Parts: sequence; C-alpha cells; structure tokens
Amino acid sequence: MRQGKGSTLFQIFLITFMVILCIIMLYPFVHMLSISFSSPAESLRLGIHLYPKQVSLYAWERVLGKTDIWIGFGNTVFRTVVGTVCSVLFMSMGAYPLSRRYLPHRNVFTLLIVFTMFFGGGLIPTYFLIKNLGLLDTRAVYILPGLVSTFSMLILRNFFQAIPDELEDSAKIDGANDLRILFQIVLPLSLPVLATLSLWSAVGHWNAWFDAVLYIQDPNKQVLTTFLRRVVITGEDLSMYASNTTNTALGYQEPIKAATLMFTALPIIIVYPFLQKYFVKGTMVGSLKG
Repeated sequence: MRQGKGSTLFQIFLITFMVILCIIMLYPFVHMLSISFSSPAESLRLGIHLYPKQVSLYAWERVLGKTDIWIGFGNTVFRTVVGTVCSVLFMSMGAYPLSRRYLPHRNVFTLLIVFTMFFGGGLIPTYFLIKNLGLLDTRAVYILPGLVSTFSMLILRNFFQAIPDELEDSAKIDGANDLRILFQIVLPLSLPVLATLSLWSAVGHWNAWFDAVLYIQDPNKQVLTTFLRRVVITGEDLSMYASNTTNTALGYQEPIKAATLMFTALPIIIVYPFLQKYFVKGTMVGSLKG
C-alpha cells in the first residue's frame, strides 16, 4: 500500500526530530567524556568537545587511584543489587494477594497503600523514625525505608491480574500453595514487568544521595554519589587529588570533575541496554491491563 505525500513528509519530520533529540541527549555525555581525557588548557577551551585534542590521563589516574571512590563504589553496588532484589521480591509478595479477587477487603487494603503515595510524615518525623529504629549509620538504611514503591507495586498488581485465573486453579488442583504459585508460575510469566521495575529500582538506588547525607556519618559507608557531590558541587576533595602539588590538581579541576562524573554514570548506563527491551512492554502491559 502506497503512502500519501503527507504521511511521507510526517515520517521524514519524525525521523529528523528523533535524530536531533538523540544528539541533544547524547552530546552532554560525549562532552564530559572528552573533558575527562583532556589537558587543563583543552578542558577550558570554548566550543564543542567531541574528542580530546590534547589527551591526558591524569584525571582518570587521580580518580581511579583514590580509595574513597572505590569504597563508595562498593557501597553503591551493594545498595543497588541488594536493594533492587529485596524491593522486587517484597513488592511481588505484596502485589500478588492484592491481585487476587478472592482476597477479603482487597479494595480497602489497596486504598490504604495508595494513601501512602500522597501523604507522608515529612523529613523530621522520618529522621526520628529512622533513629528510633536503630538504622542510623547502617547500610540497612539504604534499603529498608524505601523497600516498597507504591506506584511500582500497583503496576505489578495490574500485571498479575492479567494472568489467567485458570493457571492458578490448575496449580491448586495439583496441590500447589500460594507461594509456589507465585514463584513458579506468576513470576516467570512476569519477566517484562519485573525487568522494568528492577531497572527503576536500580537507577533510583544508584543515583540516591540524600539519605546518605542525612543518615550516614561513617566515611566507609558512604555511597558513590555523595563522593561525586563533594567533588563536583562543593569541590571539597579536589585538592586531595594532587600527587605532588595542589596546583597540579587545581589545574585539572574540570577534567577531574568530568572523570568523576563519568565514573559514576557509566556502570548504570552499561546495564540499561540489557533491560531496555523489556521497558516499554512491561510498563504498558502493567499499567493498562487490570
């Protein structure tokens, strides 16, 4: 079937718009990557930076050679992996009973859970709650307070509702209990939405920094983003990068900031393509069906 002239022009416009949008979104990463491998003079040059014209590895050597950044990296990986696994697990165990129509007072429970999306205790009461629970200055504070996302659990509940009841009925006839049905039937059929929610949770944990500033004092328990904040925003740690003289580090101020930023962003950027294929499918099915 031949397309009309208007349809062809629209497709050309759409493709052109998407290419321009991709360039606008990709350029900041290319710019920062170029700056991170540049000399001080090149990093201060005005104009477009697509590649370093004067290559220098000093900034990356300083960043990768700093112990604090590897401590933060380890804590961030721990937080992201453990937090994501626990979050998806507990949200699944909460969403499954809410998706079953035979659960007594299901609508009441759902309403109470949705209530938490719009109303919270506030910053100060939350701080005292964390303190009274004994979570201050512990790695558990990264995981437990945000263990369940109401919005994500509702999407997961809607996805579970779309799974035919006949599968559950046949499993119960064979003697399976609810936990076995959840882990051996429901979750394997829900991989698209689970991958999507895992991506959301992982990105949230990886980029989080405010809770570390509020609740963590031990430098050995700080995450990577708090280190990035000290370097990029406050500049507190820049002088510590110097191998011999402070002037050397200060001359590489911009490349060091760029290298720290890229070191923080690259891991989650590398993981994203492996889950991206599930993203649209999981979001659309989980949000529209139910």
